[in-house]
Amino acid sequence: MAIRSPRLEFAVGAFLLLALASLLVLAFVSTNRKFGDGGAHYSLRARFTSVGQLRPQAPVRIGGVTIGRVASIRLDPTRFDAVVTLDIDSAYALPADTSAGIYTSGLLGESYVGLQPGGDPDTLKPGQEIAFTQPAVDLIQLAGKYMFGGGSTANPAPATAPTPAQTDNTQ
Repeated sequence: MAIRSPRLEFAVGAFLLLALASLLVLAFVSTNRKFGDGGAHYSLRARFTSVGQLRPQAPVRIGGVTIGRVASIRLDPTRFDAVVTLDIDSAYALPADTSAGIYTSGLLGESYVGLQPGGDPDTLKPGQEIAFTQPAVDLIQLAGKYMFGGGSTANPAPATAPTPAQTDNTQ
């Protein structure tokens, strides 16, 4: 029978705790989450007719760079639009004519809100609404349109008047 020393048990326990802490840090880093609050931010709103698969905590990006997160998504009971609240890092002051769209990373990737800054010298203030939005594209519905002929834009050739040779019945 082997004799267990308290030192060996302590070393094994410390190693397991260190491994668990390393896995926790790896999980936070791989999902782009920040510890704690993550810094100062301000909220903006955007209305969309369709949010597709957008979820809270989805990234808000400009040119592929994450500048914020989706804080919440709710339905406006009077206009029946989806109202998306965005938490934007306070280091970024967005022009008042910024537009927002819902995009997907790759064909089946995560949905995110993409912002396109405009050229207005005035900036959006906390709590304001982004006026120009583009809803999410439903890829299944779009594919169905083209598969079953709903997306065809080809017009049939216009009918032409018969030539006199075609209408001559005197022979």
